[in-house]
Amino acid sequence: MNTFFGKKAPFMVAFLVLLILGPYGDSRVSAIDSSTYKSLKTFSEVLDMVEKNYVEPVETDKLLQGAINGMIKSLDPHSSFMTAEMYKELEVETRGSFGGIGIEITLVKDVLTVVSPIEDTPAYNAGVKAGDQIIRIDGKSTKDITIMDAVKQLRGPKDTKVTITILREGMAKPKEIEMTRSTIKIRSIKSKVYDEHIGYIRLASFQERTGDELKKALREIEAKAHPLKGIVLDMRNNPGGLLNQSVEVSDAFLKSGIIVSTRGRSKNMESKSVAKDDGDEPTCPMVVLVNEGTASAAEIVSGALQDNGRAVILGAQTFGKGSVQTVIPLEDGAALKLTTAKYYTPKGRSIQAEGITPDIVVKQIQPPEEKAEEKANAENHMLREKDLKGHIKSPTENEVKVDDAKKETDNLDKDNQLKNAIDILKSWDILKKNMKG
Repeated sequence: MNTFFGKKAPFMVAFLVLLILGPYGDSRVSAIDSSTYKSLKTFSEVLDMVEKNYVEPVETDKLLQGAINGMIKSLDPHSSFMTAEMYKELEVETRGSFGGIGIEITLVKDVLTVVSPIEDTPAYNAGVKAGDQIIRIDGKSTKDITIMDAVKQLRGPKDTKVTITILREGMAKPKEIEMTRSTIKIRSIKSKVYDEHIGYIRLASFQERTGDELKKALREIEAKAHPLKGIVLDMRNNPGGLLNQSVEVSDAFLKSGIIVSTRGRSKNMESKSVAKDDGDEPTCPMVVLVNEGTASAAEIVSGALQDNGRAVILGAQTFGKGSVQTVIPLEDGAALKLTTAKYYTPKGRSIQAEGITPDIVVKQIQPPEEKAEEKANAENHMLREKDLKGHIKSPTENEVKVDDAKKETDNLDKDNQLKNAIDILKSWDILKKNMKG
């Protein structure tokens, strides 16, 4: 049964050697050690056994893709292998338009978890929240699912339906939420002026043109304010996005100083971004709003403004996604998204698994209607047989209807964090006068 030196084995060994070393491998490495060769020999033997002896015919390409997926999945929740189709989807997403429900997801302790819902999308409007655990998609368990598989199941053509089953901290039992997919056109920037003097900028995600859109929003609020006495930058539930855009956004508020640095095993993954003085940066006081759904690029901006003393950070501890993923295209149109470095704030703090701690911690007060809903569902719940993949179904399944009411985020009576931020900026001049006196 040993086929290591058969027709297929040399190709397999060469293929896996390329994956292990890759184009970003250490140039000093000239050979693979004997233990790796033994593992590759075992792999080839197992592949041959499966192909010849499995109860049904199998496709070799499918087996190889499964092996690659398993290898990459063992690294961390953010590294993944993307087929050509998945890679195209990723490129479309960074341009800000795709079909789906509008959520950023990750794996937390092997559980599919919502990083944050994207504003004004089906998921946001249905009440999906940061931290929600997705235990089923269309009735199928998400146990052992990969991020890419989950994305593939959640996305789809406009007007088609998908149902997710979630568990939430404090929730009595799983809740099914049915949503109709739509074309997700992410508008990364919204702005307005409060009380004639306080500019408000909502930054929902970091897309290809976010930096340009931010500068446009700054010009608009400066024209409307009489004069501009403070800025609130709202990055709550911002799942992140493109690194270069987080640097542009930070630079728009900073005249000097380090913005972010990255460090990895390879020297070519080390970098440092520094702010430059363009002469048009606003100089008024700033408050940045963050919460548990503030992640990745949004944490870079928060850390840069905090460490450079440019803004007061207000809200809750952020998500803590501080790793760099490099997308490496492959010859057949597929790609490898690989974690290659970690982000560090200007003062050298690692964001990874820690997040940004606000200067002023203010928890979001839950609206009365949401408290009533959770109280109405109150009963103890633990993971049970029916939650497991492949369980034998009972004649009936619990059904939970969704309240499709949408929370207004810009209503100060309902948004205590935003109200706190505006109150701080309104009293800034008074505090300065008192301190001088």
